[in-house]
Amino acid sequence: MASLRDLGLSEYEARAYRSLLTTGPTTAKELSRASDVPMGRIYDVLNSIEQYNLVRSQTASRPKKYVAVEPSTALDRLLEDKKRELEEKADQYESIVDDLADELDAAEPVEEQFWTAAVGPEETIDLLLERLAAADRDIVMVSSHPSPQWDMQAVSEEINAQLEDALDRGVSVDLLMTREMVGSMSEEVGRRYRETLQQRDDFDVRTHDDVTGSFNLIDGVEVCIQVPNPLSSGEAFGMIDLKDPEFAANVHEEFVPRWEQAEPLEF
Repeated sequence: MASLRDLGLSEYEARAYRSLLTTGPTTAKELSRASDVPMGRIYDVLNSIEQYNLVRSQTASRPKKYVAVEPSTALDRLLEDKKRELEEKADQYESIVDDLADELDAAEPVEEQFWTAAVGPEETIDLLLERLAAADRDIVMVSSHPSPQWDMQAVSEEINAQLEDALDRGVSVDLLMTREMVGSMSEEVGRRYRETLQQRDDFDVRTHDDVTGSFNLIDGVEVCIQVPNPLSSGEAFGMIDLKDPEFAANVHEEFVPRWEQAEPLEF
């Protein structure tokens, strides 16, 4: 069951407030008896819930009397306090992340070959989005045919959002696709391209129907290659991510002639 403790009150504070709702205006001594809060603690408890703006006191009376604020008002105030705490925590965590990002990015990357792989539709997309987010300088994307096991409307929007983030970081993007792949994308992606991306000098999209594979070049040193399913034509089986500058250079060399033959995408 929901409890006032879930909103930040202690057990004694919750007991005192609930008791005030039934007793009406009362003294600390009477409230101690009604709420089972020890007399030695009741004044601290009342001061605390008064700071939460859950009670009002009548200082002119002797002894001093207390009355509970209406429940709807009290709960709204507790909720606002909790929201404020969460916002402060979020700001604190964001500051920590910014500090750590600067510290960790300052470390020199180890330049050696490394590869990893993802198998399955969701894992493949997760790996692709992760590597796009890691780009610092440039991205080359080559996409042949939409894979039937993906919701291309949703996937295209996820990838487009990641590419826009990359552009905001100063990363250039070259995208080569078949017309079939262009047609599989969502209307929102098309709208973003027409209204925003098409005018950018650092974002270039071209089409060529003689594209038979899908891969991504990241910063000229890393290649993400989509692996087709050997048992089901047209489906993606997984993705291999290979960090190898020499191999990436060879892939880019093969890419350039096809890019030069391709036509700029226009809506």
